[in-house]
Amino acid sequence: MHAIPDQPFDAAHGVTVLVTGGAGFIGTSFVHMLAELRPQWNIVNFDALTYAGNLENLEGLRGNARHQFVKGDICVDEDVERAFAACSKFGGKVCVVHFAAESHVDRSIISGRPFVLTNVLGTQTLLDHARKLGVMRFVHVSTDEVYGTLGATGAFSEETPLAPNSPYSSSKAGSDLLVRAAVHTHGFPALITRCSNNYGPYQFPEKFLPLMIANIGEGKSIPVYGDGLQIRDWLYVRDHCEAILAVLERGHVGEVYNIGGNNEMTNIALVKRVLKELSKPESLITYVKDRPGHDRRYAIDATKIRRELGWSPRYTFDQALPETIRWYHANSAWLQRVRSGAYRDYYQRQYGS
Repeated sequence: MHAIPDQPFDAAHGVTVLVTGGAGFIGTSFVHMLAELRPQWNIVNFDALTYAGNLENLEGLRGNARHQFVKGDICVDEDVERAFAACSKFGGKVCVVHFAAESHVDRSIISGRPFVLTNVLGTQTLLDHARKLGVMRFVHVSTDEVYGTLGATGAFSEETPLAPNSPYSSSKAGSDLLVRAAVHTHGFPALITRCSNNYGPYQFPEKFLPLMIANIGEGKSIPVYGDGLQIRDWLYVRDHCEAILAVLERGHVGEVYNIGGNNEMTNIALVKRVLKELSKPESLITYVKDRPGHDRRYAIDATKIRRELGWSPRYTFDQALPETIRWYHANSAWLQRVRSGAYRDYYQRQYGS
C-alpha cells in the first residue's frame, strides 16, 4: 500500500481497543500484553468462540473493569454493532486490532468456504462498521503465507507480490486487499501486518508445535509431513504482539509491515530439537504423506519495521522454545481440556445461554 496522510495516534483522551479474535492464540497474548503494558486503555474483546477460541485463556482478566468480553461473529452486522457499542460506552478514541480468522491450512484444504466467509466477508463487515464509527486506527493482522513460497534463498519483503497457494492464504490475501481498498478508496486509517509462524502459550493443539508437545507427553508418534525439510521462520508470540503494538502506535497509516523472528528452521530440525529438550527418542517421528500444495519455504525480511519503528524480536529461539515447552507442561490440564473439547463448556458456565 502507499501511505495516506497520517492520522496521528492520540492517546491523550483515552483509548479503547476492539480486539477481534481476542480469545484465540495470538489475540489472547495481545490482550494480556495490553492489560500489562497499557493498563489505562480499555479493551473490548470480540470473539465468536469457535473451536479455537477459548475463554479460559482470559481467566486472569476476570474482574478487570477495563476488559469487556463480547461474544459474536464478525460476519454478522448486529454482533459487530454490539461490539462497537461496547467501545462507545468506554469512550475515548477507538482502535481496532483484527486477529479474528480461520487460520489452519489443513482445514482450508478440506473446505475453503468457512475461510472465505470469515476472513473475507468478516473483514469487510468490520471495515464497513469501523468506517461508520470513524475509528482512529485499524490494524489488520495477516500472514507471510499470502506471499506464496520461496526457493532456497531470499526473503519476503513488503513489496513481494501476493501469490497465495492454499485456500487459507488466498482468503487472507483477499482480506488484505479489502483493507488496501478501504485505504485508497475511503482514506481509511488502516495498516497491515504480515507475520511468520508464531509459537508460544495458548496455541491450539492442532498446530505443529503444541501438537508435538502433546503427543510426546503421551508417548504418541509425531507426524511429519513429507521429508520434513519445509522451512519456516519461527516468531515468539510475545515478540509478535509487541510488534503489533508498535505498528498501532507508531506505524504509518496505509503501510504494510512484515514481522519475522529471524529463526529459520526445517520442520524436522524443530521436531528433533523438541525431542532433545524433552529427552525423548527420535523413534517417535513418523513421516506421513505431504499435504497438497505444501509451501516449501517462508522467510521474512523485517528490515522495514526495524528501521521505521525500532522493533526487533527480543526473544531468541534458545530462550523461548524451552519456555514454551515448560508452559505446556505447567498447564497440562489446560491442554487436556482443549484436546477433549471440555474448554468449550466454560462460556456456558460463566455466561449462560
